[in-house]
Amino acid sequence: MTAKFQKPTGAFVAASWAALFVGAIVFLIGLWNASMQLNEKGYYLTILMYGLFSAVSLQKSVRDRLEGIPVTNIYYSLCWVSLLLSVVLLAAGLFNATLAGSEKGFYGIAFLLALFGAVAVQKNVRDIAAHKADAPQVGDEPDVA
Repeated sequence: MTAKFQKPTGAFVAASWAALFVGAIVFLIGLWNASMQLNEKGYYLTILMYGLFSAVSLQKSVRDRLEGIPVTNIYYSLCWVSLLLSVVLLAAGLFNATLAGSEKGFYGIAFLLALFGAVAVQKNVRDIAAHKADAPQVGDEPDVA
């Protein structure tokens, strides 16, 4: 059984992409301008990419299960662990960083905004694809008996 989802509105699609881009770009601009060593910048960049990937992967596996598509328990659990680990690693890095409190909050909020945006974009892409698959194609005409 495949669940039916409504097509997302243009405003929600735009807001989702904006959240992803604003969160990620602001995070990256902060890293670019930061006066930290290159290895520290690499650590935070890796955490951002790991977090984005794990958030999208978790959203996909949750949605797959909802739609009755098999997802192994180990993969589903790994998605949850990965997402939580990325958040914990960012929090640990920021807690131990020699940054001002406002900078730490800046990175944390930008990171969470990017994660939210990634999940929302993945949902929208899937909903739009499902809606297109359900919509009649050009030239399709109902059979008239």
